[in-house]
Amino acid sequence: MKIENTKAQMRKGVLEYCILSILQHEDAYTSEILSQLKDAKLLVVEGTIYPLLTRLKNAGLLSYRWEESTSGPPRKYYALTETGKLFLKELDTTWSELVEAVNIVTTNKSTEK
Repeated sequence: MKIENTKAQMRKGVLEYCILSILQHEDAYTSEILSQLKDAKLLVVEGTIYPLLTRLKNAGLLSYRWEESTSGPPRKYYALTETGKLFLKELDTTWSELVEAVNIVTTNKSTEK
């Protein structure tokens, strides 16, 4: 089993949560979202993020609007919907519980040896 595959699966598992968290602060277009993910060391390619943004939009968690750009074509800005904000709040709770549970398990594992 290759560690890179496992690491990639772990990142994919939290990507939706990270994107919604980025958008809770301000609307953003895809390049801005990718940049923030990259800054956080979550390397994501465009081929992964576009389908995910579409899925989140189709689920009613995101909306978008087009804005003219001074440096190229119009940009699609994504924003959280009210449903998306409620969904993110639930994910915040779930994430906190998951981190706590994983910390308990991994701390017990390392102290028992």
